[in-house]
Amino acid sequence: MRPDEAARTPVGGRGLDGQSAGPVAARLVLGARLRGLREEQGISREAAGHVIRASRSKISRLEGGRHGVKPRDVDDLLTLYGVVDEAERATLLTLAEQANTPAWWQYYSDVVPAWAQLYLGAEQAASLIRCFEVQRVPHLLQTPDYARAAIRLAHPGAGAREVERRRMLRMTRQRILHRRPTAQFWAVIDEAALRRPVGGLDVMRAQLRHLIEICRLPQVTVQILPFLAGGHAAESGPVTILRLPGGLLPDMVYLEQLATALYPDRPEEIERYWDVMNRLVVEAESPDETPTILHRILQET
Repeated sequence: MRPDEAARTPVGGRGLDGQSAGPVAARLVLGARLRGLREEQGISREAAGHVIRASRSKISRLEGGRHGVKPRDVDDLLTLYGVVDEAERATLLTLAEQANTPAWWQYYSDVVPAWAQLYLGAEQAASLIRCFEVQRVPHLLQTPDYARAAIRLAHPGAGAREVERRRMLRMTRQRILHRRPTAQFWAVIDEAALRRPVGGLDVMRAQLRHLIEICRLPQVTVQILPFLAGGHAAESGPVTILRLPGGLLPDMVYLEQLATALYPDRPEEIERYWDVMNRLVVEAESPDETPTILHRILQET
């Protein structure tokens, strides 16, 4: 990112929606610029960390947008990186302040683990969300009853209040499909996820009917990967890729696991996951066939 790009980087309006993303938009933009400045000067993460009394890993998390930072530390890093332009320093210090503002998900902090916070903020700011799901209907397309049943399966020790809090969080996330401007959501769903009656037959039938309806939204594309497709490009499991508006940040790959998540961020890794996603689109049935397939599964359920 060039200095003039950093000064123009939007954190609201038509660019990254700071209100929706909370501090994540500011963290991602700030981290990307600090990383670029450090690399331009040939300074190691260890050396940068020493200046702000931090570890190499903290610098890595800061540059990846996974950690807030004190404006004082940003000021010290900018001095280390030789940034003397007052306008750029002021812009980046403002981003540092925004990076520490309360996030929208803090209301659900009791059910939001630290490893999910970066994704939640980026999801709410994304202009495009692509995903592949094997076991479940994607979170953003779930009905309340289906979500409740899926949460109980994933968190068998959770009490009624915790289950409800997690369900509310999931429903809140779905607002991105109805906001203006809307996020484009494109999902490939394995047929197994649609055949498995999560929550019982009545809940599953309602979920299938919901998918039929939501597929009519112009901002939602759903493809089904049938059993007859055989092996496929994403046999390692589900994957989500986010694209943030503004064109100044790399796409985000999100791999959720049982008790954590991975964020592969090397360019070659991101490119590989895009290749997998694009191959899945070819292997799956056409979006035009989705309502017909869903109706057939519904009749057989």
